[in-house]
Amino acid sequence: MRLQKNTRLALYSVLEFASDPTRHIAAAEIAERYDVSAHHLSKVLSELARAGIVESARGVGGGYRFAANARRLTLMDVIQLFEDLGAADPGRREHGEETPVGRALAVVLSEIDEIAKSTFATITLATMLRLIERQSAAQAAAAAGGAVSRARARRARPGRAT
Repeated sequence: MRLQKNTRLALYSVLEFASDPTRHIAAAEIAERYDVSAHHLSKVLSELARAGIVESARGVGGGYRFAANARRLTLMDVIQLFEDLGAADPGRREHGEETPVGRALAVVLSEIDEIAKSTFATITLATMLRLIERQSAAQAAAAAGGAVSRARARRARPGRAT
């Protein structure tokens, strides 16, 4: 399953908002972080606001903030706002799908899509936030370990003036 750009932007945004649900974050801040047009992102955020996932506040200190329950909201809940996940159009055929090989491949690809949908439906935002936190901690530890290793290497070089 390949997600459209709007869907990925929605997921990025919702996770940013959910990471600090009390803070209002400007659309421009997220647009800059993910290198996208603020105008394009605002359309995505409007859809998320209509769904009650985020709420917006105008004026100084305004922006968007998370309004849903991170322990209940799944990735699929967000994805289905932006993706047409219905059955494929039976009248639309790709080249080769009428062959036995094409039909068999279509069955496998359909099963893969169903597995992806099921997986997205079981992963909550709270789960994603824990994963992001673990990855950030691991990255920080690796960076700190790398700095220590470089310092040790500098001290171990003989004949080097400091």
